[in-house]
Amino acid sequence: NTLPPLLCVVAEAEAALSQCDMAEELSRQLEDILSTYCREAIADDANALPNSQSHSPELNGLANERDDDKQEEGKVNGGGGGVEKEQKKTQEKKKVKGLGKEITLLMQTLNTLSTPEEKLAGLCKKYAELLEEQRNTQKQMRALQKKQSQLVQEKDHLRNEHSKAILARSKLESLCRELQRHNRTLKEEGMQRTRLEEEKRKEVTSHFQVTLNDIQTQMEQHNERNASLRQENAELAEKLKKLYEQYKLREEHIDKVVKHKDLQQQLVDAKLHQAQELLKESEERHDREKDFLLKEAVESQRMCELMKQQEVHLKQQLSLYTEKFEEFQTTLSKSNEVFTTFKQEMEKMTKKIKKLEKETTMYRSRWESSNKALLEMAEEKTLRDHEFEALQSKVQRLEKLRRALKIERNELSKKVQNLCGQDDSAAGAPASDLGADSPSPPPTDLPLDLSPPRTEAPSMGQRRSQSPLSSPAPTNHQMTSHQPASHH
Repeated sequence: NTLPPLLCVVAEAEAALSQCDMAEELSRQLEDILSTYCREAIADDANALPNSQSHSPELNGLANERDDDKQEEGKVNGGGGGVEKEQKKTQEKKKVKGLGKEITLLMQTLNTLSTPEEKLAGLCKKYAELLEEQRNTQKQMRALQKKQSQLVQEKDHLRNEHSKAILARSKLESLCRELQRHNRTLKEEGMQRTRLEEEKRKEVTSHFQVTLNDIQTQMEQHNERNASLRQENAELAEKLKKLYEQYKLREEHIDKVVKHKDLQQQLVDAKLHQAQELLKESEERHDREKDFLLKEAVESQRMCELMKQQEVHLKQQLSLYTEKFEEFQTTLSKSNEVFTTFKQEMEKMTKKIKKLEKETTMYRSRWESSNKALLEMAEEKTLRDHEFEALQSKVQRLEKLRRALKIERNELSKKVQNLCGQDDSAAGAPASDLGADSPSPPPTDLPLDLSPPRTEAPSMGQRRSQSPLSSPAPTNHQMTSHQPASHH
């Protein structure tokens, strides 16, 4: 019943929005037309005003001659290609007429004069006047030419304005047609809305009548069920009393169990406290509801005959109380289930805690042993570092000693070679005196190492096996003591 009116309201809102959009679009188009054409007209008028003001003094000076030149101006205004020809023809005709009159007047004035000098002076004067008139006519001619060009410009300007006005008129006519169409659509939509509202009103009235009939039938049914509800109220009150006693016994049992399990349930005391508070609130709420139900039952018994209209309200309250009672029963069952599950979870948690404690002790012992091993390894490392530094210093000293001994050996080998060469040269002369049985000198025991010294560092095993006195090289004294033995 509520959906069709809402749909109608939405449709009306959409139609109103579309109408507003259409009206805004038409007003925008009208403003665009007016702004474009009005601005152009104002600009053209502003450009035309200075031109007209610039020529105004000359036109005021020629006000007396406008009557004679009306035909020429009319021809210029309606002109095309033959405007200049017509002007020339009219000017020639005027000149011929003017010359005829002037000649007759000149002859009359000359006839009045007696002497030829006076006639010559009169002719000169007339010539000067004619010359002055010619200059004036030339000035007027220039002014008229300027006026002609101005009029041609004004004519072009008027033609442009006329074409613009025609365009604006066509656009305004199209806008007017659109406005008429829009107005027609608005009228049709208004008629449709009125019809829809009339149909809605009829539907609402019929629905209201049907609901009134339903309410009357329900009132009659409630009057019939009132007696049965009284008996049900009494039975419910007895059941509530029994349930309250059972609930109290259950609560005492739960309190005892909680007191016995306080030591094991230290981790979840907060949850239990919240559950107890909820239970207390439910008890208080149940007491209040029970008192309220008893009072309402007494009042309903007293006021049943006088106030039949309150029966519907009492029935609603009873239905609510039954629902609350069912909810209360469900909450009790859920609380029992929660307590059992909580108990199981507590046992599981205690087992897990014991396992975790064992694991922590095991890991702690492992950590202590690993820590001790790390400390021992650190001490060994420091000792090894000290030993390595001492060995490095020994190796450096041995390397220096080896280099010094190698240098001494090279020097001694050179000396031995020199001495051997001198002995060979000295022994060549007394060989014949000594005889053939003189033995040759034996070779030296020490080999001559003339290769360059090696710079490679010894390995760790060699460093440990070597000692500073392992293989000493022969000194100078030994070499000198060995040389006489060879000569003998």
